[in-house]
Amino acid sequence: MSAPAASARRAPAAYTDALVWYITRDSRYAERAIQIMDAWSAVIIDHTNSNAPLQTGWAGSSWPRAAEIIRYTYTGWSSAGVNRFATMLRNVYLPEVINGSLRTNGNWELSMMDAAIGIAVFLEDKTAYDKAVSTFRARVPAYIYLTGDGAFPKGPAGSGIDTRAEVVDYWQGQDTFVDGLSQETCRDFTHTGYGLAAIAHIAETARIQGQDLYPEVADRLRHALGLHAKYQLGTAVPSWLCGGSLTLGLGPVTEVGFNALHNRMGIAMANTQTLAEQQRQAGSNNLFVAWETLTHAGNPN
Repeated sequence: MSAPAASARRAPAAYTDALVWYITRDSRYAERAIQIMDAWSAVIIDHTNSNAPLQTGWAGSSWPRAAEIIRYTYTGWSSAGVNRFATMLRNVYLPEVINGSLRTNGNWELSMMDAAIGIAVFLEDKTAYDKAVSTFRARVPAYIYLTGDGAFPKGPAGSGIDTRAEVVDYWQGQDTFVDGLSQETCRDFTHTGYGLAAIAHIAETARIQGQDLYPEVADRLRHALGLHAKYQLGTAVPSWLCGGSLTLGLGPVTEVGFNALHNRMGIAMANTQTLAEQQRQAGSNNLFVAWETLTHAGNPN
């Protein structure tokens, strides 16, 4: 079977069932999550269409979250099922995402690394984990601009996007740069939200593994969340920003980053806080962001 779109739908469903199991301890939900994971690992052999790396990234971000919960809190998943699922992640998902995607819009590579780091954790694969972190570290400065970067943003490392003209073209024609601007701000807020969510997810996964990446990305992430929250909340768009017109729709992507930066690190984030509180209870974008008010709001640990 080759069906990335279906996989992107079923993986969040398994994660949702796993969360409900963990909260309620109703074994029916654990069994349903197992049923989904076992069914998928039994048939999928590849993801093949033109955006397979992206959709593999979306699904591959949610599968390990579901699997980690079930594997370590429920005794009913057979060792054969766990092993087959791990084989699926290693042979089908990881090869599609681990090498990144240098010249696509940044949400692609960030979503792919969100999947890669989660899969590496489930597989206890340090080589894959380290590669995902390295790619993440290189991509974040090419996705969110800070004035300290210079007169214009960095291009993705190794992409050949180096000159100001090339960067402006890659940044959707935007030629004025301010703290927190994203490579996809002038494309639309929905795809920008995917990138910001993935950055927070990766940093959170690494933190749980004992590696704190937040100090490296905190300034970029807080400025990006704040800038996009401000305009999502209705601030008038200046003429220098995306020609004076933005396509909104940031999505339920603020909770993980806001919780880490504000609740854990004590950073003031007024616009992000207002937007996060307005959007609660945050649901799912039906791709790779799901129930993050439940899992992260007011939860500094």
